[in-house]
Amino acid sequence: MDFNVKKLVGEAGTAISRLVQLTEEKLGTSERTELDSHFENLLERSDATKMWTEKLLKNTEAVLTPNPGYRVEDFLFEKIEKKRPNRLTNLEYLGLDMMEAGNVFGSSSPYGSALIKVGQIEQKLGTTEREYIGAVNQSYIMPLRKFLDGEMKTIMKERSILENKRIDLDSCKNKLRKARSIQGQQAAQKDGLNPQVVMEQAERELRLAQAEFDRQAEITRLLLEGISSSHASHLRCLHEMVQAQANYHAQCHTIMQSLATELANASLGKSSAPAAPQPSVATMVLGNEPRGKARVLCDYQANDSTELSLMADEVVVMVDDDPADAEYVIAQRGSQRGKVPRVFLEIIS
Repeated sequence: MDFNVKKLVGEAGTAISRLVQLTEEKLGTSERTELDSHFENLLERSDATKMWTEKLLKNTEAVLTPNPGYRVEDFLFEKIEKKRPNRLTNLEYLGLDMMEAGNVFGSSSPYGSALIKVGQIEQKLGTTEREYIGAVNQSYIMPLRKFLDGEMKTIMKERSILENKRIDLDSCKNKLRKARSIQGQQAAQKDGLNPQVVMEQAERELRLAQAEFDRQAEITRLLLEGISSSHASHLRCLHEMVQAQANYHAQCHTIMQSLATELANASLGKSSAPAAPQPSVATMVLGNEPRGKARVLCDYQANDSTELSLMADEVVVMVDDDPADAEYVIAQRGSQRGKVPRVFLEIIS
């Protein structure tokens, strides 16, 4: 118990001494030990690395998980070391709704069957997105968070210790300076102390403080210089994230191109199907009129140079039936002429 009291008194004395030194530095009545320019540059780079790594980590998480509530939930699960909940992505929710709507409208109807098909693809995109999020989390987010929670925390802790050692060193310098002054010697004599003994004690304390400061400065310098290795590691992580992002977008592009082709082929397949006993939509709309004007019902992209691309609601002139395919007519817009599927047109004159 006696030892603890002495330790507590010693720590209190050190804290008071540091407070006095800081106050005198603020007032400009005491000198401050300055670090060399290289060390200062290392400190500035450390501060910049910490600030920007935190920003990059936060923004990357916001891109991958836009819902802030989910981000807080994930953070809490990580802190208590529990597995994150396996949530559906927005694309997967959209896919489920599309499939449900398609079943309601009728899977045999053109719109209903298309909704079901697109919904299945949206779910596939959602699965691909979850795989991409997991890949980026492993390759980029986790290494950056590990750096901040590990190496950077150690650096900040050692920097704090270095600052305390610097204050102790300057306090000892100030103490020795006062002991060597005439006023200090007079004060020592007044207190019944030997001025020479007081100066020797101050010199011993200064040498000890200088040694501790130098040792801590070297430890901190080595940690700060290690940030270069961290940057190299983060560069590799960045490359992995970019590759994961490129793969994700390439997969999405391939999936959507396949879907667009499938929907287009399904539409063409229906338009070229054999005529049923009942009159077709094209026959009911256009009949067998060889000439006249028609309004475009929806956009149409020409498949080759013999066809004419159309935009919804524009009016074209029907020149004649296509002799090679009864489901097409020859249409003209200004000086442009080409084949157009009948189902995309509505006769107006």
